[in-house]
Amino acid sequence: MNASVDYEVEYNNRARVPEHPSLFAGWAKDAAAYRARYAPRSISYGPGARNMIDFFPGDHEGPIVVFIHGGYWQSLNGSSFSHLAGGLNAHGISVAIPSYDLCPSVTVDDIIQQMRAASRELARLGRSLVISGHSAGGHLAACMLGTDWPAFDSTLPEDLVVAAYAISGLFDLGPLVETSINNALRLDHAAARAASPLFWNAPLRGSLDAVVGENESAEYFRQSRTIVDLWGAAGVTTRFGVVSGANHFTAIAPLADPHSPMVLRLKELAGR
Repeated sequence: MNASVDYEVEYNNRARVPEHPSLFAGWAKDAAAYRARYAPRSISYGPGARNMIDFFPGDHEGPIVVFIHGGYWQSLNGSSFSHLAGGLNAHGISVAIPSYDLCPSVTVDDIIQQMRAASRELARLGRSLVISGHSAGGHLAACMLGTDWPAFDSTLPEDLVVAAYAISGLFDLGPLVETSINNALRLDHAAARAASPLFWNAPLRGSLDAVVGENESAEYFRQSRTIVDLWGAAGVTTRFGVVSGANHFTAIAPLADPHSPMVLRLKELAGR
């Protein structure tokens, strides 16, 4: 922690991007239009109403690309992001978009466990996973790469998750503890550290891409560079990147474009 950094300013993305309501409305509109053209298959992974996965099948049997939405573990749901399956679907790649319960009704650790359960459910399709995610979803993507899958469920292979692609991710939750974001998360410093993949054992396999919007705060750059450097030094294949011209919320827009560098990188990670 750095006493000279104003973490409230650095991490309050809605304040940093005042036009966020129109961006959110655009997501919902585009997602509904995509769902109208390509109705997803609904897959349940748990007992709750939000324990659902929207599955947009492709035309090949390679890895499924998962997209985990953001919202600081306390807002939004997967149905607002259906259109982001479009870029990969255009290449015949299957995309899965899970929802999850939100803080303060559950803890961040509960959400990590829910995403593990969702991954286990997708494993029943007999496919490995490339897990992408935005913001809180970027955190969860790194958590999935860092999970010991046979320890979680002895029926699962060690290499269930072959790669993580984190967009504007958070990997050290400690700086959030003293911010207004924590009003719903209710993390103390010990719980924040336990839920931070930066402090977990580095994965023994797979790769991590961490990308950040060009116009994001210095803390988001630091978060991604730090995990890339630390896991890279431990032997993980890592890559840092910048989404040109993007803020925290527009950084995911390239997922809808079949020809964007982001989609082409995920296509590469999925072995296409």
